[in-house]
Amino acid sequence: MKRVAIITSSDMGFQGKREDLSGPAIKEIAEREGYQVVSMDILPDDRAMLSRRMAEIADENQEELILTTGGTGFSPRDVMPEATEDITERKVPGIPEAIRAYSMTITKRAMLSRATAGIRKKTLIINLPGSPKAVKESLEYIIGALDHGIEIMTGEAGNCARQ
Repeated sequence: MKRVAIITSSDMGFQGKREDLSGPAIKEIAEREGYQVVSMDILPDDRAMLSRRMAEIADENQEELILTTGGTGFSPRDVMPEATEDITERKVPGIPEAIRAYSMTITKRAMLSRATAGIRKKTLIINLPGSPKAVKESLEYIIGALDHGIEIMTGEAGNCARQ
């Protein structure tokens, strides 16, 4: 069973002033798809704190996948892409490109997403949008392809060619 960590970036959520609905939406989809949710964090929109937590998870080999929600927009406090890029070793541009392309069929505002994805050691990190609706649409669109990528990344599979 593949393991996933969920990190919500939200000042208001961290302060207990807003209920996090996106993290639980990720959890529901991930569990339905056979992932074990090992941790769920709500952190403030703090670049260093977000980076530290993602690096800790990857460095301790706690999970093969980290899914983040929030902090990918234009607000000065939206720093999740930068926090992710600070600690990843390899970029994975196809995932956020696919999410944006699909989301553009739903709303033109998808072009405003600054989400990124990357790999640190043997952990794939993907930024998802902050709204529960957009999280659901995005994650359901990509999750079926993630298993194979994770298997290649962790060495469980060695061939990308279809049989």
